[in-house]
Amino acid sequence: MSRDGEPPVSEASGAGPEPPRDGDAEGAKGAADAGAVLHAEVRDALAGLTARLDRERERAEHREAVIDRLHDENQRLRRGELQAMLEPVRAALYRLHDQARRESDRLRTPELTDAPDPRRTAALLAALADDVADALARLGVERFTVEPGAPYDGSRHRPVAVTPVDDPVADGTVTDVQSDGFEQSGKVLRKAAVSVGRLAEPVPAAETTHNGQTTNSG
Repeated sequence: MSRDGEPPVSEASGAGPEPPRDGDAEGAKGAADAGAVLHAEVRDALAGLTARLDRERERAEHREAVIDRLHDENQRLRRGELQAMLEPVRAALYRLHDQARRESDRLRTPELTDAPDPRRTAALLAALADDVADALARLGVERFTVEPGAPYDGSRHRPVAVTPVDDPVADGTVTDVQSDGFEQSGKVLRKAAVSVGRLAEPVPAAETTHNGQTTNSG
Protein backbone atom coordinates (compact mmCIF):
# COMPACT_ATOMS: atom_id res chain seq x y z
CA MET A 1 0.00 0.00 0.00
CA SER A 2 1.21 3.45 -0.71
CA ARG A 3 0.63 6.44 1.32
CA ASP A 4 -2.92 7.71 1.64
CA GLY A 5 -4.20 4.17 1.07
CA GLU A 6 -3.75 4.26 -2.72
CA PRO A 7 -2.60 1.01 -4.35
CA PRO A 8 0.97 1.10 -5.60
CA VAL A 9 1.55 1.59 -9.22
CA SER A 10 4.06 -0.64 -10.78
CA GLU A 11 6.49 0.98 -13.18
CA ALA A 12 6.49 -2.22 -15.18
CA SER A 13 2.80 -2.09 -15.67
CA GLY A 14 3.31 0.12 -18.74
CA ALA A 15 1.05 2.93 -17.47
CA GLY A 16 2.06 6.35 -18.96
CA PRO A 17 0.67 9.60 -20.49
CA GLU A 18 -2.62 9.15 -22.18
CA PRO A 19 -2.26 9.62 -25.95
CA PRO A 20 -4.18 12.59 -27.48
CA ARG A 21 -7.55 11.84 -28.74
CA ASP A 22 -8.67 12.54 -32.30
CA GLY A 23 -11.01 15.34 -31.20
CA ASP A 24 -8.22 17.27 -29.48
CA ALA A 25 -5.98 17.06 -32.56
CA GLU A 26 -8.74 18.31 -34.79
CA GLY A 27 -9.41 21.26 -32.40
CA ALA A 28 -5.74 22.27 -32.39
CA LYS A 29 -5.61 22.05 -36.17
CA GLY A 30 -8.78 24.16 -36.46
CA ALA A 31 -7.33 26.82 -34.16
CA ALA A 32 -4.14 26.93 -36.20
CA ASP A 33 -6.13 27.26 -39.40
CA ALA A 34 -8.23 30.06 -37.92
CA GLY A 35 -5.11 31.89 -36.80
CA ALA A 36 -3.61 31.53 -40.25
CA VAL A 37 -6.79 32.90 -41.84
CA LEU A 38 -6.87 35.84 -39.41
CA HIS A 39 -3.22 36.54 -40.08
CA ALA A 40 -3.85 36.53 -43.82
CA GLU A 41 -6.84 38.85 -43.44
CA VAL A 42 -4.84 41.32 -41.32
CA ARG A 43 -1.99 41.17 -43.80
CA ASP A 44 -4.33 41.81 -46.73
CA ALA A 45 -6.03 44.64 -44.85
CA LEU A 46 -2.69 46.30 -44.10
CA ALA A 47 -1.60 45.88 -47.68
CA GLY A 48 -4.84 47.47 -48.90
CA LEU A 49 -4.50 50.35 -46.41
CA THR A 50 -0.91 50.96 -47.49
CA ALA A 51 -1.93 51.02 -51.15
CA ARG A 52 -4.76 53.43 -50.36
CA LEU A 53 -2.43 55.73 -48.43
CA ASP A 54 -0.01 55.70 -51.35
CA ARG A 55 -2.81 56.69 -53.74
CA GLU A 56 -3.95 59.46 -51.43
CA ARG A 57 -0.39 60.75 -51.14
CA GLU A 58 -0.04 60.79 -54.92
CA ARG A 59 -3.34 62.66 -55.24
CA ALA A 60 -2.25 65.19 -52.60
CA GLU A 61 1.02 65.76 -54.42
CA HIS A 62 -0.88 66.24 -57.67
CA ARG A 63 -3.23 68.74 -56.03
CA GLU A 64 -0.28 70.66 -54.60
CA ALA A 65 1.34 70.78 -58.02
CA VAL A 66 -1.90 72.07 -59.58
CA ILE A 67 -2.28 74.71 -56.84
CA ASP A 68 1.31 75.86 -57.32
CA ARG A 69 0.83 76.11 -61.07
CA LEU A 70 -2.42 78.04 -60.71
CA HIS A 71 -0.78 80.37 -58.18
CA ASP A 72 2.08 81.09 -60.59
CA GLU A 73 -0.34 81.71 -63.45
CA ASN A 74 -2.44 83.99 -61.25
CA GLN A 75 0.63 85.98 -60.26
CA ARG A 76 1.63 86.39 -63.90
CA LEU A 77 -1.89 87.50 -64.81
CA ARG A 78 -1.98 89.99 -61.95
CA ARG A 79 1.38 91.41 -62.96
CA GLY A 80 0.13 91.72 -66.53
CA GLU A 81 -3.09 93.40 -65.40
CA LEU A 82 -1.17 95.77 -63.17
CA GLN A 83 1.11 96.73 -66.03
CA ALA A 84 -1.91 97.28 -68.26
CA MET A 85 -3.53 99.48 -65.60
CA LEU A 86 -0.36 101.52 -65.20
CA GLU A 87 0.02 102.10 -68.93
CA PRO A 88 -2.27 105.20 -69.03
CA VAL A 89 -0.43 106.62 -66.04
CA ARG A 90 2.88 106.19 -67.83
CA ALA A 91 1.43 107.75 -70.98
CA ALA A 92 0.16 110.75 -69.01
CA LEU A 93 3.54 111.17 -67.32
CA TYR A 94 5.22 111.06 -70.74
CA ARG A 95 2.94 113.90 -71.93
CA LEU A 96 3.54 115.91 -68.76
CA HIS A 97 7.27 115.47 -69.16
CA ASP A 98 7.21 116.57 -72.80
CA GLN A 99 4.97 119.59 -72.17
CA ALA A 100 7.04 120.75 -69.20
CA ARG A 101 10.25 120.25 -71.17
CA ARG A 102 8.96 122.19 -74.18
CA GLU A 103 7.75 125.07 -72.03
CA SER A 104 11.04 125.14 -70.13
CA ASP A 105 13.02 125.23 -73.38
CA ARG A 106 10.80 128.01 -74.73
CA LEU A 107 11.30 130.17 -71.66
CA ARG A 108 15.08 129.71 -71.85
CA THR A 109 15.44 130.79 -75.46
CA PRO A 110 17.55 133.98 -75.89
CA GLU A 111 15.03 135.35 -78.40
CA LEU A 112 12.36 135.53 -75.68
CA THR A 113 12.57 139.08 -74.37
CA ASP A 114 9.03 139.56 -73.12
CA ALA A 115 7.77 138.20 -69.83
CA PRO A 116 5.75 134.97 -70.08
CA ASP A 117 2.08 135.50 -70.77
CA PRO A 118 0.19 134.61 -67.55
CA ARG A 119 -2.79 133.43 -69.56
CA ARG A 120 -0.62 131.05 -71.55
CA THR A 121 0.96 129.75 -68.36
CA ALA A 122 -2.44 129.27 -66.73
CA ALA A 123 -3.73 127.37 -69.76
CA LEU A 124 -0.66 125.15 -69.77
CA LEU A 125 -0.99 124.29 -66.08
CA ALA A 126 -4.71 123.59 -66.53
CA ALA A 127 -3.91 121.23 -69.39
CA LEU A 128 -1.35 119.43 -67.26
CA ALA A 129 -3.89 119.01 -64.46
CA ASP A 130 -6.47 117.67 -66.94
CA ASP A 131 -3.96 115.13 -68.27
CA VAL A 132 -3.36 113.84 -64.75
CA ALA A 133 -7.09 113.65 -64.05
CA ASP A 134 -7.61 111.76 -67.33
CA ALA A 135 -4.93 109.22 -66.40
CA LEU A 136 -6.49 108.70 -62.98
CA ALA A 137 -9.92 108.27 -64.59
CA ARG A 138 -8.54 105.38 -66.63
CA LEU A 139 -7.71 103.73 -63.30
CA GLY A 140 -11.26 104.28 -62.04
CA VAL A 141 -10.39 107.35 -59.95
CA GLU A 142 -12.68 110.28 -60.74
CA ARG A 143 -12.02 113.93 -59.92
CA PHE A 144 -14.77 115.97 -58.30
CA THR A 145 -14.79 119.72 -57.96
CA VAL A 146 -16.40 122.02 -55.43
CA GLU A 147 -17.94 125.38 -56.25
CA PRO A 148 -17.67 128.30 -53.83
CA GLY A 149 -20.97 128.80 -52.06
CA ALA A 150 -21.70 125.07 -51.77
CA PRO A 151 -22.57 123.79 -48.28
CA TYR A 152 -19.62 122.36 -46.41
CA ASP A 153 -19.70 118.52 -46.39
CA GLY A 154 -17.35 116.90 -43.91
CA SER A 155 -17.46 113.58 -45.79
CA ARG A 156 -16.13 115.17 -48.99
CA HIS A 157 -14.43 118.38 -47.90
CA ARG A 158 -11.29 118.98 -45.83
CA PRO A 159 -11.25 122.40 -44.19
CA VAL A 160 -7.87 124.12 -44.48
CA ALA A 161 -8.89 127.66 -43.56
CA VAL A 162 -11.75 129.62 -42.02
CA THR A 163 -13.10 132.78 -43.65
CA PRO A 164 -15.08 135.22 -41.49
CA VAL A 165 -18.35 136.22 -43.19
CA ASP A 166 -20.99 138.79 -42.31
CA ASP A 167 -23.86 137.18 -44.21
CA PRO A 168 -25.58 134.42 -42.20
CA VAL A 169 -26.38 132.66 -45.48
CA ALA A 170 -22.64 132.19 -46.12
CA ASP A 171 -22.05 130.64 -42.70
CA GLY A 172 -20.95 127.02 -43.12
CA THR A 173 -20.43 127.27 -46.87
CA VAL A 174 -17.33 126.87 -49.04
CA THR A 175 -15.70 130.23 -49.67
CA ASP A 176 -12.63 129.04 -51.59
CA VAL A 177 -11.27 125.80 -53.06
CA GLN A 178 -7.59 124.92 -52.60
CA SER A 179 -7.64 121.53 -54.37
CA ASP A 180 -10.10 119.15 -56.01
CA GLY A 181 -11.12 115.81 -54.51
CA PHE A 182 -10.93 112.30 -55.94
CA GLU A 183 -13.23 109.32 -55.51
CA GLN A 184 -13.55 105.75 -56.76
CA SER A 185 -16.81 103.82 -56.96
CA GLY A 186 -18.46 106.30 -54.63
CA LYS A 187 -15.67 106.12 -52.03
CA VAL A 188 -13.79 109.35 -51.40
CA LEU A 189 -10.06 108.72 -51.74
CA ARG A 190 -9.01 112.31 -51.14
CA LYS A 191 -11.22 115.09 -49.87
CA ALA A 192 -11.29 118.47 -51.55
CA ALA A 193 -9.36 121.11 -49.60
CA VAL A 194 -11.62 124.11 -48.98
CA SER A 195 -11.98 127.27 -46.95
CA VAL A 196 -15.15 127.44 -44.87
CA GLY A 197 -17.12 130.57 -44.01
CA ARG A 198 -17.88 131.31 -40.38
CA LEU A 199 -20.21 134.05 -39.23
CA ALA A 200 -18.24 136.75 -37.46
CA GLU A 201 -18.97 137.25 -33.78
CA PRO A 202 -20.94 140.44 -33.13
CA VAL A 203 -18.77 143.18 -31.67
CA PRO A 204 -20.08 144.32 -28.26
CA ALA A 205 -21.29 147.91 -28.21
CA ALA A 206 -19.05 150.42 -26.42
CA GLU A 207 -19.87 150.93 -22.77
CA THR A 208 -20.15 154.48 -21.33
CA THR A 209 -20.30 155.81 -17.81
CA HIS A 210 -22.97 158.38 -16.84
CA ASN A 211 -23.45 159.70 -13.31
CA GLY A 212 -21.39 156.85 -11.91
CA GLN A 213 -23.45 154.20 -13.71
CA THR A 214 -22.26 152.02 -16.60
CA THR A 215 -24.59 151.93 -19.51
CA ASN A 216 -24.46 150.20 -22.89
CA SER A 217 -24.71 152.56 -25.81
CA GLY A 218 -26.19 149.75 -27.92
